[in-house]
Amino acid sequence: MAGRRQLICASGELTDGGDGVRFEFERFGRREPAFVVRFEGRVHAYVNRCAHVPSELDWLPGRFFDDDGRLLICATHGAVYDPASGACRGGPCRGGLERLGVLEVDGAVWLVD
Repeated sequence: MAGRRQLICASGELTDGGDGVRFEFERFGRREPAFVVRFEGRVHAYVNRCAHVPSELDWLPGRFFDDDGRLLICATHGAVYDPASGACRGGPCRGGLERLGVLEVDGAVWLVD
């Protein structure tokens, strides 16, 4: 169903390089884990699944960034990803994170398809 929107969070819940917001979305009749973060002023959403081994990235709920707030890091195996593109930047990863469509408008962050 093209054009659907799902509210993820209020814009103010995301700080640049700070904690992300976890959410779920439906795909093929199943609920999938996902997250949204803010990096360099823009919001980015990804399926919460490492490209190395299919495990969730965050070591605590919403903790996706490294200590410098510059890279997303998998807590399980240490793979690191570019927060703006999801591309692998180091460690054990094959490919990158699966990007999701996201829109920030009127103080809210929306998942869009």
